[in-house]
Amino acid sequence: MELIWSLGLFLVVFAVLLSGYPVAFALGGTAVSFALLGMAVGQFDLAFLQALPSRIFGIMSNETLVAVPLFVFMGVMLERAQIAEQLLDTLARLFGRVRGGLGISVTLVGMLLAASTGIVGATVVTMGLLALPTMLKRGYAPSVAAGTICASGTLGQIIPPSIILVLLGDVLSSAYQQAQLDQGIFSPETVSVGDLFAGALIPGLILVGLYLLYLVGLAIWKPQHVPVQPILGDAQKPSLLEVVGVLLPPLFLIIAVLGSILAGMATPTEAASVGAVGAMVLALGRKTLTWPLLHEVMQSTVRISSMVFLIFVGASIFSLVFRGFGGDELVHQALTDLPGGVVGALLVVMLVMFLLGFVLDFIEITFVVVPLVAPVLLMMGLDPIWLGVLIALNLQTSFLTPPFGFALFYLRGVAPDSLSTRAIYRGAAPFIALQLLMMGILALWPSLATWLPEQIMAD
Repeated sequence: MELIWSLGLFLVVFAVLLSGYPVAFALGGTAVSFALLGMAVGQFDLAFLQALPSRIFGIMSNETLVAVPLFVFMGVMLERAQIAEQLLDTLARLFGRVRGGLGISVTLVGMLLAASTGIVGATVVTMGLLALPTMLKRGYAPSVAAGTICASGTLGQIIPPSIILVLLGDVLSSAYQQAQLDQGIFSPETVSVGDLFAGALIPGLILVGLYLLYLVGLAIWKPQHVPVQPILGDAQKPSLLEVVGVLLPPLFLIIAVLGSILAGMATPTEAASVGAVGAMVLALGRKTLTWPLLHEVMQSTVRISSMVFLIFVGASIFSLVFRGFGGDELVHQALTDLPGGVVGALLVVMLVMFLLGFVLDFIEITFVVVPLVAPVLLMMGLDPIWLGVLIALNLQTSFLTPPFGFALFYLRGVAPDSLSTRAIYRGAAPFIALQLLMMGILALWPSLATWLPEQIMAD
């Protein structure tokens, strides 16, 4: 009976989410409905919901989650300040004489935006509006142009200060402590958002390197797909001073935010506040910071942050009801009974998350799925930092995968009609292969994610 109720709750929530109903209300409303129905037939004890006020208070008083609106503010401010436009223009002229240079420029700008904003949708849309017309005009193959923009735009999933890493860090911290308590360890170790930032840095940079190697390979083997950008004289090439002037402000902001976290000088929340102020300073330096712009940025920040925290509350209700029906024990039993032990369990969880990523946003997966499966995987001995980075890479891959990849939808929304949906899908395929390769590399060498956090903790 527990299996029927738990599975029914999950399937109904999934169906309601697919209907397009607001996520927070879909999670909370469905869970409460099942709780009342279960109580009526004697299958659910409402005492489980007595823990809800303390959970909501825990969300409200969680200092780590304060970083979310601050990072969102920083990202939206940088987007409105048109930092990407200047970066792309300068780097495109810098690499203009290199075959595939424009694609390389788009990838590097995507990396810098990822490390500055951490918001995937905004990056893909911005790059699609700025770079796609230019790449098509310069003779790039439509599939190559679309794939490069989508892939570089999703780097905000894995390169700190990614919003998903902030949310994953908080969820994994609770899951890690729960796993240790279930094992009888009553002085549990902790994992922080800063640890996850440090763990994701090297894999994220390696992934950027794989993207660049792919573009260089195209320039060698299929040069007609990535033509040289014509430059009409040396005057159009940017000077060293111009390049430094364009790169220095965002790099300084990245170093100030990430450097302070990795050096242990500031918590992610404190560093996020530095980033928010720094983004305003950059906008002020570009003379784009006005009262209407600030009002617009603050409205966007409140709207996005409210959505995230409402989903968090809805997910808390869902997890309590799911546990009340014995769902967490069923998940534990199902994963531990799989053939292949921890490897089999990990492969199944990654496959399920990958498939769910087609239709659910990363926030929903982070709040709903990760709390159910992470404690079980961590009890099997997996490193929480490595697992978190692997999950982030997995969700980033699902963002790119046809037919439901969110990054593809974002680009389709701003792309001209001349760019077919098939070309977008075809362009994403090689980058999906690179994503899977990176996940395989990380699976074989977990130290890529664990070495830097260990060195920081050792200091």
